[in-house]
Amino acid sequence: MFRMGSIAGRTVLEVDGTFHDVATVAGDESLADPMAAVARFVELSALSNKARGAGAPVTGPLGVCVPRPSKVFGIGLNYKSHASESKMELPPAPLTFTKFPSCLVGPTDDVVLSGDTVDWEVELVVVIGKGGRRIARESAWSHVAGITLGQDISDRVVQTTGKPPQFSLGKSFDTYGPIGPVMVSVDSFADPDDIGLWCDVSGERMQEARSRDLIFDVPYLVSYLSSICTLEAGDLIFTGTPDGVGMARGRLLKDGDVIDSGAEVIGALRNRCVKN
Repeated sequence: MFRMGSIAGRTVLEVDGTFHDVATVAGDESLADPMAAVARFVELSALSNKARGAGAPVTGPLGVCVPRPSKVFGIGLNYKSHASESKMELPPAPLTFTKFPSCLVGPTDDVVLSGDTVDWEVELVVVIGKGGRRIARESAWSHVAGITLGQDISDRVVQTTGKPPQFSLGKSFDTYGPIGPVMVSVDSFADPDDIGLWCDVSGERMQEARSRDLIFDVPYLVSYLSSICTLEAGDLIFTGTPDGVGMARGRLLKDGDVIDSGAEVIGALRNRCVKN
C-alpha cells in the first residue's frame, strides 16, 4: 500500500501522516520526478515501508500528484443519476472528452472562474501505471497505479456551444482540474469498485455517491480506451460525476465559494473560487 503525492515538484510518500522524499528514501534521484514514480508504482509500497523505518521527512503544500500526463480523459454521463438530472439518454459507450493537462492544479489551489456559468463535478480519477494497447477488462486493474480525487470544473456555456457541442475547451480552462491530495494504491481499498465520494460547496452538501453506481466501471473504461489508443504511464481518467451538479440545481459557482471534495481513503480537496 502507498500514498503518493508531490511537494515542491518532488515525489513524496505519505506514511502515518508524514510526507517523505521518495528519491532520498530510495537513494535514486530519478524517482524525484512524480511521473517516473508513477511508472514505477510497483516499487512504492516497499519504499513506504522503508520510509516508516528510515524516512526523509519534508513539509510544504501538496502539488499536483500526477503533474504531466500525456492524456487526460473525461467520461460524461457515467452515473445514471447524473444522466437523469441532465435529461439526457444513457450513452451506449463511454462518452469521452479530453481535459488538457494544463488545467491540472493541486488539492488546495484556487479555481479561477472564467465567468458566471462555472460548475463543479466531483470525480474519482484513475491513474494509469502500466501502459498498453487492447488491455483486457479482466487485467485492467493491474495497469492502474492508483486512484486519486478530482474536480471536473466546467464552463457550461463554452461546453455546450454549438451543435454538436465540443466539451473539451469548456473543461480545460487553467485551474479547471484540481486533483489529489495524493494518489492511493489500488490495494488500499477494501473494494476499488465501491468508493464513496462527495462534494460540498460553501458548506452545503451537493453531491454524494458510490463508484459502484458507475455505468461503465474502471475495468471497462481502461479496456475501452486502450482499444482505441495506447495508454501510457501517468494517463488520467476522470471517471464521471454523480447527480447534484450546479447546472441542475440552478446554482453555479461564484467568487468566494469554497469547493470541498472528498473520497473514502483518498482524502480531500479544498479549492477556493476567485474571479478571473
